Amino acid sequence: MQDIPANIEKAAGTASEKLRSARENIGGVVFGQDKVVELALSAILSGGHALLVGVPGLAKTLLVETLGTVLGLDDKRVQFTPDLMPGDILGSEVLEETAKGKREFRFIPGPVFTQLLMADEINRASPRTQSALLQAMQERFVTIAGVRHDLPKPFHVLATQNPIEQEGTYPLPEAQLDRFLLRIDVDFPTLDTERDILVRTTGGKQAVAKKAITPKQLIDMQTLVRNLPVGENVLNAILSLVRNARPAQTEIDSIREQVSWGPGPRAGQALMLATRAKALIDGRLSPSIDDVLELASPVLSHRMALNFAARADGQTVDTVIETLKDRIR
Repeated sequence: MQDIPANIEKAAGTASEKLRSARENIGGVVFGQDKVVELALSAILSGGHALLVGVPGLAKTLLVETLGTVLGLDDKRVQFTPDLMPGDILGSEVLEETAKGKREFRFIPGPVFTQLLMADEINRASPRTQSALLQAMQERFVTIAGVRHDLPKPFHVLATQNPIEQEGTYPLPEAQLDRFLLRIDVDFPTLDTERDILVRTTGGKQAVAKKAITPKQLIDMQTLVRNLPVGENVLNAILSLVRNARPAQTEIDSIREQVSWGPGPRAGQALMLATRAKALIDGRLSPSIDDVLELASPVLSHRMALNFAARADGQTVDTVIETLKDRIR
């Protein structure tokens, strides 16, 4: 491990303290989803987007709203529906007549011009609308009538998806799934947590989140994440995971037999950034092998698919990822 500059060590200490305060603020409003909150923060600190997958009623919308408040970000929500058009998200040009009688086009920005966009039930929109969001997610700008319009900084998309009700939905194309840094599975709360939710959310007094971080501080933290050192063992573990997940490159026979397509280099980049972000959240100066193992599923699960024979045999992507993790444990 290389020596860590003193300025990075000091900045990491300050950032970790602010992130601890942010997590406490979020946890006071969103109960029992500590892991989900940590993964969402990791995605944002990495400068990426996240796909929240869970049934309705698990506080996904509340989480995004609370993140916006705590991180000091301007946030907007778009409810995706089959009749949603690209212009409803990106914005459009309208023809107006000036006071002097001259006609000219004026651009009216859509809801994508925000710092934190919640794309609710993203798979309900048509492929055309989904692809319109793709440029914004990757390039951080949109093109309307041949004119480039830059998005605010920072810019993040937190999209939700219902894994049960698939009627009337359009599966997200692989190219768009790859743009999500993490896939975050939102599960049901434990018995004690659900009891706590019932008591604390149905009374007369509701918990309110408070701002803990400014957008400027968040951008500085994102820069810090990219400058945290990564050990050679962690780098090798990431390479092992990603390359062995590809049927054409794997050293594992079962992967070659079961996986239809595997993750590209963007998966390795996502894992490098997410492990650094997790280390910063935990108050550490560099990631560990345990971070790689913990983040393997959120990074890889939406970037690979099993073939028909593997699915018929009862295999899942999660079991395949466990096989990959066993190689570096």
